[in-house]
Amino acid sequence: MARKQDLSQLGLLLICVIIGLLGYHKVRAQNNVLLETINFLQRGQSDVELENFDNNIVLESEYDFIVVGAGTAGCALAARLSENPKWKVLLLEAGGPERLIMDVPIVAHFLQLGEMNWKYRTQPSDHACLAMNNNRCNWPRGKVMGGSSVLNYMMYTRANRRDYDNWAALGNPGWSYKEVLPYFKKYEGSSVPDADEDYVGRNGPVKVSYVNWRSDIAKAFVKAAQQDGLKYRDYNGRIQNGVAFLHTTTRNSTRWSSNRAYLYPIKGKRPNLHIKKNALVTRVLIDPQTKTAYGVMVQADGSMRKILARREVVVSAGAINTPQLLMLSGVGPAKHLREIGIKPIADLAVGYNLQDHTAPAVTFTTNATSLKFEDFADPNLVTRFNRQEGPYGSPGGCEAIAFWDLDHQDQEDGWPDIELFLVGGSMSSNPAISRAFGLKKSIYNALFAEIEDKSLNAFMIFPMILRPKSRGRIMLKSSDPFKYPLIYSNYFAHPYDVDISVRGLLKAISLTEQRGFKGINAKLWERRIPTCKQHPYKSWAYWACYVRHFTFTIYHYSGTAKMGPASDRSAVVDARLRVHGIRNLRVADASIMPEIIAGHPNGPVFMIAEKAADMIKQDHGFIQ
Repeated sequence: MARKQDLSQLGLLLICVIIGLLGYHKVRAQNNVLLETINFLQRGQSDVELENFDNNIVLESEYDFIVVGAGTAGCALAARLSENPKWKVLLLEAGGPERLIMDVPIVAHFLQLGEMNWKYRTQPSDHACLAMNNNRCNWPRGKVMGGSSVLNYMMYTRANRRDYDNWAALGNPGWSYKEVLPYFKKYEGSSVPDADEDYVGRNGPVKVSYVNWRSDIAKAFVKAAQQDGLKYRDYNGRIQNGVAFLHTTTRNSTRWSSNRAYLYPIKGKRPNLHIKKNALVTRVLIDPQTKTAYGVMVQADGSMRKILARREVVVSAGAINTPQLLMLSGVGPAKHLREIGIKPIADLAVGYNLQDHTAPAVTFTTNATSLKFEDFADPNLVTRFNRQEGPYGSPGGCEAIAFWDLDHQDQEDGWPDIELFLVGGSMSSNPAISRAFGLKKSIYNALFAEIEDKSLNAFMIFPMILRPKSRGRIMLKSSDPFKYPLIYSNYFAHPYDVDISVRGLLKAISLTEQRGFKGINAKLWERRIPTCKQHPYKSWAYWACYVRHFTFTIYHYSGTAKMGPASDRSAVVDARLRVHGIRNLRVADASIMPEIIAGHPNGPVFMIAEKAADMIKQDHGFIQ
């Protein structure tokens, strides 16, 4: 344990030196220093005692189960399926090992820029992503052991019980909230002291906790939301509407990825589980006559090879990679596949129903101390982190969260349509933030450069729409598996999404009228977007233009392999996550969500994986 702490401390000291340089010089002129920080993160020390599962392992030609993708769902599935010692399980991951420094929550912004990210981008749009380079939003996805649970901001939410009841009502038996609640409780290892005991799980592998450190800005946000009418409560308990300091997938200021939660504890204890990193699956092998999946083609160690599956192939590659892989394998819209030169095996609506949460961040100045990343060069803070204290445990600066049902504000137990979450810094606090979002330099200079130049304290509130009505699509660019797919986000295609985004933005601004925010002199940063000057400032039309510019994804892509009955022509998998019309092929990740949930999906994806593992065990006669 001492060795691991020493490595973490060394990594933090190096990060502090780099960030200190960023603070000493103007960060906009320090791209080389920023790149050095990113490079350090991706080549940083991995814990060889835990990460090198594939060392000295000779891949076999056949396994009982092949799990594609070692992300949030894939790590959990591989761990659960390998509980049966008679089954041989292979987990394949296109990325490399998780590094120790990636476990430090505060560096989450930097992770968006390294090679542990697939670095997807949406297709250009004339009605969204207007503040981003070439009108294209960056869409990060984890390419690393643990997947996006290594890149995300560790914000833990279950969403609303109505989300799951709605899934069941859409023709998916077994997915009501009452039926999925035991799976949430199974994986949760929560230490949140004021959690609703009837709903929380205390002994599961995924650690959930409050962050020890809280800024005055976060405290003011919580007070202001309460003064606006919300109650402080466990938003993962019986009622979601409310405000709280953030529940995070961390423990002792350490990120708790799916890799750490499920695979670290079984290192060296499961000879029936093989894990191969840097292995890209290019196709699922499907017999076109029997329509049965029987293996995969995988690029690893410089060569392409075939690996067979005796029982099933389970695709857990995420809402972008999963539809891409299915279509490359002949499962998808027949017309589109033929246009690409792929012979269809199953004509299914793969890639449709793409959904995401967006949030147009609003910036405020304050007399309270905000997070400025050059401050992390203070050696005292490093010492405090090593005592599990200080802002290093803050997940990218995200500190507090609140849920409103704006359409039914008189209902305490509503189905929220907007979430506000607080980040204790601004776009100019850290050069990685605007870079990760891909902001145009002209937009950054017009709105945020002055905050940096004057060294002002500032923070952001992100009003995230929870139940968007717009739907996008993933399409193949070519039949080459190494070419990225085309991503059509279709943000704001439905007018409701613009309307609720503006209403959420105005709710965020209105909180400055509450005593909590007045106590820290919180004021809207009133700098106008040059390309919205045709609209009167602060008019509804101006804010609608603002929303279409700052279309910040919150990385919640879902729905592209929709779960539903065979009678639903838009469905790809059934309620047991089996691909319609194909035997021995399942999908288990966020792509199966029929409708996106009213919260952050990382927790629900753990639930999907746990439930999928049980269904697979049941279907193959393994009763524990």
